Order: sequence, then C-alpha cells, then structure tokens
Amino acid sequence: MTRHKNGLPSEPMTQKTRPAPPATESAPEGGTQSLENEDNANNPWPAQAREALEKTLEEVPALGEQLRQLASLQGELEAARARIDTLARAYQEVERDKEDFKRRLGRERERLLELEKGKMALLLIEAIDELELCLKNADASALSVGVRMIRDNLLKKLKENEVVALELEGTLFNPNFAEAVDLQGVDNPEDNMKILEVLRPGYAFKEQVIRPARVRVARYLVP
Repeated sequence: MTRHKNGLPSEPMTQKTRPAPPATESAPEGGTQSLENEDNANNPWPAQAREALEKTLEEVPALGEQLRQLASLQGELEAARARIDTLARAYQEVERDKEDFKRRLGRERERLLELEKGKMALLLIEAIDELELCLKNADASALSVGVRMIRDNLLKKLKENEVVALELEGTLFNPNFAEAVDLQGVDNPEDNMKILEVLRPGYAFKEQVIRPARVRVARYLVP
C-alpha cells in the first residue's frame, strides 16, 4: 500500500477501470423503415420536393429558350409601339395640314368673294355716276324725280352691302383715299392741303378703298 503525501493510504491500482460496453439490442421489426424515416427527418428536401427540383432542373434549358423568345417578342412589341407612335404623329400632322389647308382655302374663297363684290359695287358706282350727271341740271319733273329715286335706291343697296361713300370734304388730303386733280391757292395757312371740293366721290368696301375720290386741294401760298 502506498501513501499519499497527506499520509492517507491509497488502494493499489492493479488494473485500469474500463466502462462496460453498451448492451446490444436486437433491431425491432421495421428497422429499415425507421432508418428511412430518420433520413427523411435529417433531409430538408422531402421526396416530392426533390422530384419537383429534378424536374425543374431538367426544364431549365427549355425555360431559357422561352425566356429568349419572350425577350425577342418584347423587343418586337416595343418596335411595333414605336411604329404606331410614328404613324399616329404622322396622321396628326396630316390632319393639321388638312385643317390648315381648309382654313387657307376658306380665306381665299372669302377674298375672291370680296373681290367679286367689289367689282359689282364698282359697276353700280359707275351707274350712280351717270345718274349724278343727269341730276346736275335736274328740275322738278317726274323724270328727274324718278332718276333721283333710282340713285338713292342704288346708294342704299351699296350701304347695305357695306359699300359707303367717303366723306372727305374739309379733311386733310390723304393720297390713300383721294387723287388731287386740282390745286387752289388759299391765304390761310391752316387750310393748306385741305380738300376744298370732291369732284368725284370715292367709295370704300369694308373699310378698304375700292375707288379713290377725285378732289380739289387747297395750297397755301406764302405772300
């Protein structure tokens, strides 16, 4: 017997103590199934999921081809949209041009119609001039009264169609409204270039002169 340093006896160690091996139990029936269940429990992918995954992996090339076709169709769709937008803008431009052409055509038609009205008015004005000549030496006869009535009726028709005689006597001479066919000297400088007498009346159609008047104009002469 040996003693420790503290003086206590210790038992001799003749053989190392080993743990007893675990008792071997016989596997119950269905052991294989228990192992499979254990495998399924340890495997995060059930059998159906594995089959679906394998099937999906087999279909990956086909999916890639479908994706490429989808991308191609998407590009064709974008190109078709761009063409449609281009055609829509072109159609809108055509519609605007058509409307502009209609407006221009309408304005041109109105202008031509105004010109025709002006020409007809000039014919009536010439007829009125002839009647005015006849009335210069008119008397109280029925013929003179009839001629005066015809003249007044023609003037009324002209006014109804916006053709009016220019009232220029006493105003300053304007070459846009009258032609100076005679000059008369005056002593008052304030009367210089004033219209003293209308020798032939002028007419305007819708504020546009269709025939200028012929007038006698005053001219101040410096003494």
